[in-house]
Amino acid sequence: MRNARRSLAGTLTAGALALALAGCGESVDPIERLGRQTSQEVQGAGPSASPKPGPSGSPSAPSAADEAYKKWGLTRPLEFAPRPAARPNLPHAGPGKVPVVDRIPLPAGEKTVFLTFDDGAEKDPEFLRMAADLKLPISMFLTDSVASSDYGHFQKLRDTGAGSVVNNHTLTHPNLRTLPYAAQKKELCGQQDRLQQRFGERPRLFRPPYGNYNDDTLRAASECGVSALVLWKVSMQINNFQYAEGGALRPGDIILAHFRGPSELKGTTETEMTTRMLRHIQEQGFRIGRLEDYL
Repeated sequence: MRNARRSLAGTLTAGALALALAGCGESVDPIERLGRQTSQEVQGAGPSASPKPGPSGSPSAPSAADEAYKKWGLTRPLEFAPRPAARPNLPHAGPGKVPVVDRIPLPAGEKTVFLTFDDGAEKDPEFLRMAADLKLPISMFLTDSVASSDYGHFQKLRDTGAGSVVNNHTLTHPNLRTLPYAAQKKELCGQQDRLQQRFGERPRLFRPPYGNYNDDTLRAASECGVSALVLWKVSMQINNFQYAEGGALRPGDIILAHFRGPSELKGTTETEMTTRMLRHIQEQGFRIGRLEDYL
């Protein structure tokens, strides 16, 4: 726990780290193409899971859920983390500021990661079906300038019953560190207002575009009713993960992905990218948690 807190506290100076995660490699979104490449590919395929024995010792018949995993290109069901008994302690934020989180501190041996999707440019109905079939809990960080053309799409994603949540990613996706306090507050509070009007509640979590923030950002977030600024330790590219530290997932990692379509993914669909991401999570022996249950 001490190491996890030290890792989280380090995010208060993690602007450069966040930029590294938005590096080049296979990233094809120009607004996120900053920093140096740190990607390392996850090699190999995970083992196929055998059917669980039924009460008599013989394999059980496939369930509808099992068929859903096969439909979306997985070899076995995903594992999901239950709601924790208590939320972990967050780093001290200082007066009038919000804490910065890039990894969730977990009890020893708990291998859970978290799915987050940014922006909102792509609105693929197939992705809605995938998220519903697989019961994916997705933390959505939406930018008004690209998501507002069809907020109904993201409402459907929120309403799948899997626990997906709409969060704040500013009005226009600026580099907040280049803006004065008043302009930053307008970007944050303005999107808080729009999302509240559209979805009926004010988001608790905020992610700064490019991972860039400063003390003014933390003050503005607090003034706008945000409870935490969320960064990431791993980003999903077209085929593979890009890591900030080492070459594998770590417990509590927050994974960054984007709502992107074939024009930005070199012909790959949003569902194909997500299937690859989920396979990598399974191959490394992790389950998926709902971020908002921990923050």
